[in-house]
This record gives sequence, C-alpha cells and structure tokens, in this order.
Amino acid sequence: MAKQNQILLTLALLIFSLISSATGAAEKPRGVTYDSRSLIVNGNRELFFSGSIHYPRSPPEMWPDIIRKAKEGGINLIQTYVFWNIHEPIQGQFDFEGNYDIVKFIKEIGKQGLYVTLRIGPYIEAEWTSGGFPYWLREVKNITFRSYNEPFVYHMKKYAEMVIELMKKEKLFAPQGGPIILAQIENEYNNVQLAYKENGKKYIEWAANMAVGLYNGVPWIMCKQKDAPPSVINTCNGRHCGDTFTGPNGPNKPSLWTENWTAQYRTYGDPPAQRSAEDLAFSVARFFAKNGTLTNYYMYYGGTNFGRTSSSFVTTRYYDEAPLDEFGLMRDPKWSHLRDLHRALRLSRRALLWGTPTVQKINENLEITVYEKPGPDHMCAAFLTNNHTKLPSNITFRGAEYYLPEKSISILADCKTVVYNTQTVVSQHNSRNFVPSEKAKNLKWEIYQEKVPTIHDLALKNRDPLELYSLTKDKSDYAWYSTSINLDRRDLPMRPDILPVLQIASMGHALVAFVNGQYVGFGHGNNIEKSFVFRQPVVLKPGINHITLLAETIGYPNSGAYMEKRFAGPRGVTLQGLMAGTLDITLNVWGHEVGVYGEKEQLFTEEGAKKVKWNSLAGPPPGPVTWLKTYFDAPEGTDPVALRMDKMQKGMMWVNGKSLGRYWASFLSPLGQPTQSEYHIPRAFLKPNNNLLVVFEETGGHPEIIQIVTVNRDTICSMITEYHPPNVKYWERSRSKFRAVVEDLKAGAHLTCPDDNVIEKVEFASYGDPDGACGNFYMGNCTSPNSIKVAEKYCLGKHTCSIPVEREVFDEPNKDPCPNIFKTLAVQVKCVVPKKN
Repeated sequence: MAKQNQILLTLALLIFSLISSATGAAEKPRGVTYDSRSLIVNGNRELFFSGSIHYPRSPPEMWPDIIRKAKEGGINLIQTYVFWNIHEPIQGQFDFEGNYDIVKFIKEIGKQGLYVTLRIGPYIEAEWTSGGFPYWLREVKNITFRSYNEPFVYHMKKYAEMVIELMKKEKLFAPQGGPIILAQIENEYNNVQLAYKENGKKYIEWAANMAVGLYNGVPWIMCKQKDAPPSVINTCNGRHCGDTFTGPNGPNKPSLWTENWTAQYRTYGDPPAQRSAEDLAFSVARFFAKNGTLTNYYMYYGGTNFGRTSSSFVTTRYYDEAPLDEFGLMRDPKWSHLRDLHRALRLSRRALLWGTPTVQKINENLEITVYEKPGPDHMCAAFLTNNHTKLPSNITFRGAEYYLPEKSISILADCKTVVYNTQTVVSQHNSRNFVPSEKAKNLKWEIYQEKVPTIHDLALKNRDPLELYSLTKDKSDYAWYSTSINLDRRDLPMRPDILPVLQIASMGHALVAFVNGQYVGFGHGNNIEKSFVFRQPVVLKPGINHITLLAETIGYPNSGAYMEKRFAGPRGVTLQGLMAGTLDITLNVWGHEVGVYGEKEQLFTEEGAKKVKWNSLAGPPPGPVTWLKTYFDAPEGTDPVALRMDKMQKGMMWVNGKSLGRYWASFLSPLGQPTQSEYHIPRAFLKPNNNLLVVFEETGGHPEIIQIVTVNRDTICSMITEYHPPNVKYWERSRSKFRAVVEDLKAGAHLTCPDDNVIEKVEFASYGDPDGACGNFYMGNCTSPNSIKVAEKYCLGKHTCSIPVEREVFDEPNKDPCPNIFKTLAVQVKCVVPKKN
C-alpha cells in the first residue's frame, strides 16, 4: 500500500511539474530589444508580418475568428490603436466594455500566439471621429491639440499613464509575459509639425521622453517622423516604403513599416478603392530586399464604423478591400497571395537576418539583391527584381536564366529555386455574393413622422445660428435651427411663376430645409470641401413664415493641424427675390435644439418604440425625417448578414438597439452608384426571432425595397498559366536544409472551398486564352472543348481539388486547337454546404 501511495505521489508531482512548466512557458517573460537589423524578442531575431485590426470595429464575438484567419494568412503581429474618445467619453468616466474591451482583445491575440503593436496615440489617423480625441478635450481652456501646450500635454500624459498602467496591471507587455512587443506614441506628426513652429519640435521631444519614461520595457516607435528623438524608432507609412523610406534616423534602429495601405478608406461619393494583390506583394518583397524586417498591412481587417464613430464623410464600411473584408471573409487572391509571400520570406529568413546583403544593378530596371553568409552553415537568399511596369525580362543569375514578368520580384529561397514571384498569382481567387434571405424577407414596415419644430418649440435662443460642433458636443449628428419672419403681401413676388429663393451658406456638413413645415430640399458638402451653399425656391405666404433647418454633422474632422479650431453648420441665411430685394435673416434670432425627438426617446429600442404611435406603411413612400420600424427573424445558415439600403437616401440604422452606423445611398459615386449599398449586421447582434430593425430616414426613400441579405465568398476561381511557378507550399526548410516536399513540382489550379463546403458546379472553365476576373471570366479566341469536362472530373463534389495545367490532360495529340500559344487555365466553381445523408 505504501509503495502504491509512493507511486501516486510521484505521479501527482510529475503532473504538477508538467502543468507548472506549461503555465510557465505560456507566461514566460520576453525581453524586446533591437539593433540596425531587426527587433530581437527574447534573444531571437524574427521577420514580422503584421496586420492592423481595430477592436471597436467588430463585436468581441468576431475577434477570435478574425485573429485566427490573420494567423492562417501568415500574420504574427497585430497592430491596433487605442481609441481615447470611446474609453473616456466624459472626463474621468471610463468605458472598457463590449467591443471597447481592449484587454480582452489583446489577451485573445496572445492566446493565439501572436504579438501586438499598441499605438496609444493619443492622436490616431484612423478615419475616426476627432482623430480619437474626446469632445470634452476641445473645451479645455486655452488648449491647442498636438502642441507643446500646457493644457494639452497635461491631459495627454494623464491619458497615456492610464493606458500604460492598464496594460501593466493586466501583464500585457512582453517582459511581463504578455504579447505587446512594440508601442507607438503620436502619429504621422511630420505632416503637421511645421504648423506649430518651435512648439512642434518641443512637443515631439517631450512626447518621446514622456512615453519612454512611463514604460521602457518595449521599444517605442513614431511613424512618419524623420527627426524622431534617439529614444524612439522612426518608421515608414505609405504604399512603397521599399523605395520611399529614407531609412532610420539612427545607426542602431531597424527599418520598420507601420502602414502598408492595402487599398484606401472610402468617403461617401467615392468610386471603389482598389489595390492589387500583386502590387502589395511587390511592395513587401521590395522592402524586405532592402533591409526591412517588419511590414504592417493597414488594414488587414477594416471592419465597421458602428454608431457615429467614422470621421467626416467616411463610409460605415472601413477598408473593405483588405485581405479580410468587412464581414471577416478572406478576400482572395489578396489574402492567399500575401500568405504565400510570407511563407516564401520565411523560407529565406535565416539568410535575411544573418546574411550580408549585396546589390547588383544590371540596368535601369533589373536588379539582383543577395543575402548570404558563407561557411559550413551556408545561408543564401536572393531577390530578382524587374522594375519595368510594361515589359517582362530574362535575367541571368549564377549561371541560370530566370524569367521575370513585368513589375515583379522573384524570391529564391536558396539562391537557386524560385519559390515565389510577386506578379504570378498561383493561389485561388474568389468573388463575393449577396444573397437575399428567405427567412428575413417580406418585411412589414411601420412609420412614425418626426415633428418639424418652429422657433417657439426650441428653448435655446441666439441672435444668429450657433456653431454646430460646439452646439451638438458630439452627442448627435443632428441639431434643429429655426427662425420666423413676418412678410406682407407686398413683400412677395406678384407673378405666380416667380418664387423667392432660400439661400444658406453652410460650413458643413449637410442640412435638410423646411419652410412652414414643408420639405424644401437637402444640401451637403463632401470630404474635400465640407462647406456648401444651399439654394432652393420656396413658397412663402403673407404673415408669419417659419424657416427650419435640420443641420447635420457626418463625423468630426480627423486630420490636419489645429483640429480643435474647426467649425461647421449654417452661417449665412438669406431670402432672395423678394420685392425689396435680398433679405438677410442670419441675425434674425434663432431657436436651437440638439438631436431629434426619436433619438432622445430611443425609438430604436423595444422600450423606446412603445412611446409613440406607429402607423402601417401604406400609399406613397414616406417623406423626410421619418422613423421606420420592422421585425425579422435571423437569416438562415451561419454566413454574415447585411442590410441592402440602395433605394433609401440618408440616415441611421439600429438592430435590437445597437447602431449599425450611418447610411447614405443617395450620394452617388462618379460611376452613378452608391458608394456603399450593404451595411453589416453582425450575427452577434441578432436573436433567433423577432429582431427589431429601426431606420431614421432624413429625406425620404423606399423602405419596401430594403433587403436583408447573407454574404458569402462561395464563388472560387483559379487563373494560372503554363509558366507560373509551383506553389510555395511545395518547399520547406529544416534548419539549413531546403527541399521540396512533393515529387511533382508542376503548376496547377488549386481550389479549396471555405469552411467544410464542397464544389457543386463548375460555372466556367477555359484552357486556352481566357480573360477577365473571378465572377466575370470570358472566353478568348481559343479554348479546349474539354475544359468544362476536365474541371468537373477533378473537382465536382470535393472540398478541395487540383487541376494539372498540362496540354495532354485537356487535348489529345494533334487535336490542340491552339498549339502555338502559351496556355492559361481559368476555372470558376460554386461551393455549397454539403447535403446531409
């Protein structure tokens, strides 16, 4: 018995030891240093592929999946801002709940084995309202933002201390065992520094010293700060930092790229923002060829500007062209082509981090960069670059000839084998589909009409219209302005075909005008020119006439110097065409009120909706300032959900009391289409049944055409040529050994359905000279008649399939319809959820 107890005790001690070791390994402190070559984490050099993901732009329920997909894409570092205005909306009152729970977000990143760059700002150029500054800061006496100004530096330091202490308390810095390995203070300050003269230089030195003084366990960075103080690392932002970055401003600082823009954020009225996967890949390969060791994709996942969080005129959808789209779906080939690039660079890692670089300039466009360390543990990796934007070229390197497509870089992980070329996409493509929901159709709408007030209804009086930002104090997009004027019959035009004109000069951003309670029109500026002049003919009557404006902000400004001194709202109001000429009514005494009634009563919640009488939607479409309400069941399946609003005008949307943000379908791009038509409804916002959807429409629309849709990327494609290199996944490196992991190294079309879906249908296949893009392929002049049949043979009913790009697979000898051309294979298939037996 004693022997048995001894065995049990030994076993218990062993288990305890294993648990302690595992726990200790998970929480092992990691020191972070750097030199001119790279960051050094826990004594190890590493290549960093980073992605910007912002926690407030998605609900916490989405975070694990987004981070997982980033990790699968080869990302090992997540970058996020800290958003001051959501955490301290009222001075001294803090909010870290829900999708503001930054601690939970960072811990999830660490749980998945990734690192974090924390950009605490406090200014954040993230197309976020007020650049992240809380409104109350604007009203601090004698304050000047982002300057060596006593009130500002006092509040900035207090905020920075709060953030740093929170991170330290939760043990989130790397030396404490957490994932944070980098921190950033300020943001792109060189853009505005000259505006602040001597106080700009003093401020940036103070900010660096303040940050390092608060915590020096991880390196601090400043992006786009050429004169960064010695204690912080200056970094690059832009699209092509491999060629535009002048380099670190100190001999012992590494080359880091904090923002590689994956496309462009969009403002209302913009056409689609585009940046190809090939251009992104070229820029990253170029940066790593020129001594770079960290690049960050801004954004890797953009997400959604819920509520009123976007800055002036910025759409609710943010950086949808990122590798992960607004709904968290992989956008191929951007996601997968970059994943393959990261693998290729990791295969070259040892040579890049320990080798000595040499550059051979062959001519104006061709260049060879080699990283090599001779000796028994020989390391070598090469970048072959063709900078010509139109013409391909051949290049001879160490006795072998290599083909380089136009504007491309080939990566040779062992100085012999091309494992990746930035221009030749061997990964799959996909296309996004919006599918009307069957469970959430036939919406039954009810309406409530907002009352248009007169000056007598508005308590706050002033001689002239008050400035809009300081009036609303960022509590609402809306503010009512109203005045009245007494006209005699002789003041009005005598001819019935002539009407007076109401003219309003506004400093921005938009307004809806009413005369005697009747809608007159809608006017607005744009992201480039916020101010505008509204002019509309109006019907006036003898006696008292009421002129009422619903003035609107569309986010607060986000960039530039002296942000605290910006203005918006109506400034000059005149009536033109009266018998006595133009009448200026700017100084006529105006009534004001912040917000609209339905907003104050929260008609978008179950309790608030009970406070008013709703009427069934019948007859003509509802007019301006109208509230709309309906209920719907959660759409079928698990795909993301969106609201299609392209037949509405402008307003805001809520589901179960949660704001989906602003919509603006009437602001058309130069293509004649809404800049954004679909608006994300996170599944986390939904119940199985009876979800309350409320819309506030400012000018009138067609709610009967609103659709609830599900979103998928089940249309997947491949477009590959005979001269494409094999997939980078066919090689591996174990210590110093580099080898192929498959016997057949030929190129092929590789298709994998998302989730557990299978291929139901081949929608397009052509082996010849097809053209187009996924979702819009078309035949060229020549194609194998067996193309569809071959694709179906290899792919139907499968989750993943590979189609060889070989002539004998598609055509018998002497039956090739176009034997004298380089062949391209384009395939498009439809994936579906497999049917259950």
